[in-house]
Amino acid sequence: MPNKNYFAHETALVDEGSVLGEGTKVWHFSHIMPNCIIGERCNIGQNVVISPEVKLGNNVKIQNNVSVYTGVICEDDVFLGPSMVFTNVINPRSAINRRGEYAKTTVKKGASIGANATIVCGNDIGEYAFIGAGAVVTKDVPAYALLVGNPAKQIGWVGEYGHRLEFDESGLAKCPESGQQYKLENNTVTRIS
Repeated sequence: MPNKNYFAHETALVDEGSVLGEGTKVWHFSHIMPNCIIGERCNIGQNVVISPEVKLGNNVKIQNNVSVYTGVICEDDVFLGPSMVFTNVINPRSAINRRGEYAKTTVKKGASIGANATIVCGNDIGEYAFIGAGAVVTKDVPAYALLVGNPAKQIGWVGEYGHRLEFDESGLAKCPESGQQYKLENNTVTRIS
């Protein structure tokens, strides 16, 4: 590719038609399939497969052994933990080709998905949401939500730095690390500072 401004390990494959942003790194035995758009400063770990036409924003971190299937979009600053799983067909069968039925899944800015979690296709993950290790997500996830378990259930809220938010009686919370303030109103969290 002209103007190669990314790093790909010698065992990695980057197929024609894919565009990788400046500073992106693709590690051992990973495969970027055709027509993907990969942003700047992404880190794609070992043994990762990115299927055709996947879009990744800037600064996306994908840990080892993850498959990002056609239909998945990850916005900026998304973290995909080791061996987490996306699906792309609701009712797969080996003998039936359902390539035209891939469901879309969007992982919004700043969201983190823990190790060995499963995201059932067609369910979007909200901004800065945090999916715990091993969780199985079967429905849309609100922004800033903290989900764990199988099936995944919301057990609280997290801020942009990943700390659990403790709201007072007026619906306000403060991140212990950043000092950012959040408001909980009508079961929706917004950052207010």
